[in-house]
Amino acid sequence: MLFTPLIGAVRHEPKVSVEAPPPRLVPACLHRRLVACLLNISEARQEGVVEKVARAAVTDDHGGRRNGTTVLNIFSDHDYNRSVITIVASVELIREAVLSACEQACSLIDMNEHEGDHPCMGAVDLVPLYPLGEDVDLKDCGREAQALAAALTERVLGTSVFLFGWADAPLRRGLAQRRREMGWFRKVRNMAAIHPDIEPQPARQYGLTGIGASPYVMNCNITIDTQDLALGRGVAAAIRESSPGGIPGVQVMALPHEGTVEIACNVESVPEGLPSGSAGGMETWPVFSIGGQNFYHAPASLITARVRELAARHGVATKGTALVGFTPLECRRLAERALSQDVGEFWKMLHGVRM
Repeated sequence: MLFTPLIGAVRHEPKVSVEAPPPRLVPACLHRRLVACLLNISEARQEGVVEKVARAAVTDDHGGRRNGTTVLNIFSDHDYNRSVITIVASVELIREAVLSACEQACSLIDMNEHEGDHPCMGAVDLVPLYPLGEDVDLKDCGREAQALAAALTERVLGTSVFLFGWADAPLRRGLAQRRREMGWFRKVRNMAAIHPDIEPQPARQYGLTGIGASPYVMNCNITIDTQDLALGRGVAAAIRESSPGGIPGVQVMALPHEGTVEIACNVESVPEGLPSGSAGGMETWPVFSIGGQNFYHAPASLITARVRELAARHGVATKGTALVGFTPLECRRLAERALSQDVGEFWKMLHGVRM
C-alpha cells in the first residue's frame, strides 16, 4: 500500500478488499495531463449520500464506468459534517467528472438542514483544481475551473459561484482572501449582501460554491488535548503564514472537535526560495514541478512539531495528526496506479481516513 495515514488518524470505514483487474496499457500522455480535484461537500453524516456523490464522478450518463477517471479517497468528518472527495482525471476529462459529482451533491444536500462545526457556505462548498502532470499547468486548470463554474450554474439553476486563484482572472486572489470577502468565516451571514462572481445572490438551498485553481493544497489537522478554543486560536495564529515566524503556505483555523480542539491547516504549495530559520524548519521540504517551476510544501511533521511545541508551553499535549487525502506526489502516484488498473472506486482499496 502506497499511503499510510499519519499517526493519530482514525479509520472512517473498514478496509474493503477489492481485487484489481490486471494492469492495462494507458497512454503515457494521459498521466502527463492529470488534474486533481479535492471536492469539499457539506455532508458526512449520511455515508450513502457521500458515496453517491463520489460514484457520480466515475459514472457516465448511461450508468456505466466513466473512462479515465478515478476517486482516490473519501475523507469524512462527523462533527464538521464535511467530506473531501479526491477525484483525478486528465485535464480533458476532469470537468465532466467533477460536474457530475456536483450535480449529485446539489440534488441530495440541502443547506437549510445543514449543521456542522466547520465553516461552510455551500452544499458543494469548494471545488479546487490542481495540476499533477508535467503537460498541464495552472492556466489550463484556471480555464477549466472557469468553464466548470459556468456549467454548474447552467445545469443547477440557483447555484452561485465565487472564483479564486488562477480562475480569478486577472487578479488571482487566493482562497483565503476570497472567503473573507464572501463572509465564509462568519457565524451569521447576510446572504443578500453576498455578490458572487457568477449568478445572483446564493439560494439558501445550495448556498455559495468556491471554484478555482492553484498549486496543490494539502489539508493537515492536528488535535490538541484541550477544550480551550482561545488557546487553540493562539496556536493557530502563531503558525499562520502571515504571522511573524509563521510557516510559509499555512492557512489555519482552530475549531472545536470531538471534545478537543483541532488545528485545521490548509497547506499551500509555495514557489522556489524557501525562507531560512525556524519558520522553514531544518528538514527537507517535498518538491514537485508545475510547468517547469518548482513548488514546495511544508511537511506535516514540521507543522505537527510546531503545534506540539506551542501547545506544550500551556501544558497541553497533542493527540494526533491526520492528513486529508495525500501529498501531491502521493496523489499522482496513486492516480497513475488506479488509472492503469482501470479502477474508478479506488477509495475502496485503501483504508478510508477520518479525523
